[in-house]
Amino acid sequence: MKILVLNCGSSSIKYKLYDMTDESVLAQGGVERIGIDGAFLKMTLPNGEKKVIMHDMPDHKEGVNFVFQTLLDPEIGAIKSLDEIDAVGHRIVQGGDKFCQSVIVDKSVEDGIEALCDLAPVHNAGHLKGIRAVDHLMPEVPQVTVFDNAFHSTMPDYAYLYAVPYEIYERYHVRRYGFHGTSHRYVSHRVAELMGKDIKDLKIITCHIGNGASVAAIKDGKVMDTSMGLTPLAGVMMGSRSGDIDASAVTYIMNKLDKKPQEMADYLNKESGVLGISGVSSDMRDVEEAAKNGHERAQLALKMYFYRIKKYIGAYAAALGGVDAIVYTAGVGENQTDMREESCAGLEFLGIKIDKEKNATIRGKEALISTPDSRVQVWVVPTDEEIVIARDTMELVKK
Repeated sequence: MKILVLNCGSSSIKYKLYDMTDESVLAQGGVERIGIDGAFLKMTLPNGEKKVIMHDMPDHKEGVNFVFQTLLDPEIGAIKSLDEIDAVGHRIVQGGDKFCQSVIVDKSVEDGIEALCDLAPVHNAGHLKGIRAVDHLMPEVPQVTVFDNAFHSTMPDYAYLYAVPYEIYERYHVRRYGFHGTSHRYVSHRVAELMGKDIKDLKIITCHIGNGASVAAIKDGKVMDTSMGLTPLAGVMMGSRSGDIDASAVTYIMNKLDKKPQEMADYLNKESGVLGISGVSSDMRDVEEAAKNGHERAQLALKMYFYRIKKYIGAYAAALGGVDAIVYTAGVGENQTDMREESCAGLEFLGIKIDKEKNATIRGKEALISTPDSRVQVWVVPTDEEIVIARDTMELVKK
């Protein structure tokens, strides 16, 4: 069975084509700048070479169509006919409390995703465009949606509710949903395999640390709490997002800067976090380089960043009643050795001991980075959200 995985954003489409007999990747790439001048497709060839193809893509329909054309290309393609694609799986950021598991797409699912656009206007609208583009181009092929917040749907009400009048939850579904769920799901199950244990017997803290970042507390394979909230703004400090902030500070800043609600949301999402503190960049590599060169605000940004991740690890160890494993994943989690070391520093009282020498050598690969006498195992596990989507798609289509 061949399954195409699509992750459609507001102006982009990432794709991977799998042969599920051995879960091998037949093709992968991404379209960028849909609806904008200079649109292009960037792909990775089987030999690892990157290739960029410029192509005018006014909308998602043409974006998906060009992905199909590229897959069929006699020289750089991976298939001879679209009939070889048995199903398409989509990543959906926000499923609200309507969707607690992956589902096959039908009209009611499309309507449900559209109804949730208020909670994730940029993401869900893009996802929906991708689904409808495939509907138009390959109407007979089954599609499956895998929701980013679904893995977090096991949170108890006392963890996901906000302390505002209950009617706000009843009327407007305002609650903690959490995000990066597909990643947290993958790495928590993978670390259980690496430890040779049943995930139902483990207490795990997963740290998905990229430009966007979230931490999850997982007990017996179920999420008990997670750092992101109604939107991906809450939680730890991120590349350009503020993370947790006093709500009254938000209204205070709005008044001082004379900002409207959407302008303030953009300010907290796009101009804050590591970028806002350092004044250098939202990319941790740039901030690290500046800090090494003595840039004081870059140094401050890193201290704040590490400290807030550490606070969530400590809080979730308390929420779980202990912890067996901590997992770092995503771009920063897999590659930034200082972040891993500093966010575990001082947590020896919880039984967490990092092997500093080993940690310093690990980038982008699976590895145990805690010392042999550490009661808590600390792991680096590269995430693979796409294979989770592909597996869910295959399972549902086969049923």
